[in-house]
Amino acid sequence: MNLLYITFGPRLEIHHQAAFSMLSFLTQKEHIHSITLITDAPEFYGHVRDHVELIAITPDTLKEWRGPHDFFWRIKIKALEHLALKLGEKPMVYLDTDTFLFGDGATMARRLTTEAFMHENEGALATLKTKTERRMAAQIVGKAFGGVTIRGDHAMWNAGVVAVPGANNLKAIQLALSICDDMCAADVERRLVEQFALAVALFESYPLHAGADFIGHYWGNKEGWNEVITKFFVESYLRRSTLDKELDALRAFDFFSEPLRTRRSSAHARWIRMLNGLYPPKGVVYVKQRGGDKGRG
Repeated sequence: MNLLYITFGPRLEIHHQAAFSMLSFLTQKEHIHSITLITDAPEFYGHVRDHVELIAITPDTLKEWRGPHDFFWRIKIKALEHLALKLGEKPMVYLDTDTFLFGDGATMARRLTTEAFMHENEGALATLKTKTERRMAAQIVGKAFGGVTIRGDHAMWNAGVVAVPGANNLKAIQLALSICDDMCAADVERRLVEQFALAVALFESYPLHAGADFIGHYWGNKEGWNEVITKFFVESYLRRSTLDKELDALRAFDFFSEPLRTRRSSAHARWIRMLNGLYPPKGVVYVKQRGGDKGRG
């Protein structure tokens, strides 16, 4: 399998998520042929540099990849196209940073020879319940995009994992790109366009199955997993662990103790904000600088 990640910006949690995900796959490295990272922050990946091809992306390339309708998430499809053009007909797996391999890599690699994967089937478009999804369905069902007429039973799939077999991979990815561009041109609700375009293109090109049996995707509990990952890397640093020792630790890691998703009422966040406003910190003291305190509260 040939893995693909995309990371941007200075937020450290994005980069430690990506590094943790890469290491989880490297625990079964006999099934990993390459790891490609497209990033504007290559300095954060010295730890895994020997195992990763770093491609530093420029603002001009990003602008080009956003396309004629300036759609940010089009870059995910363009990155897949870039890798397919480079590798030829070899199996590829795009991964969001908030993912990890916990299942059997051998089984996943074997199935990827003929099957495509996305993380989870979120349901047929016509049955989805949010306002965004209902509005999108009303805009596209019965109409053709990229030469594909959209049906109500075309499913929405989570695109945190996009795994494409080698055979005809470029054709399938360029179909997704055409669907995406046609939807943007028609001013379809943008939030889920790239995800749905990939889902339709892979469904029309291959048997499409869920990758959740192999790959965890903690989009619904990033706060919890960021704590887990921070603890892992801090302990590794303090113990002066080698990368091989980190891989051994991950082979014994309990991936099942922290939930992938949790839900809180929106009222919880409102109460937290209100209480923080009512009871701000007091007695704030900084290290003294020459010329007096930086500040006191």
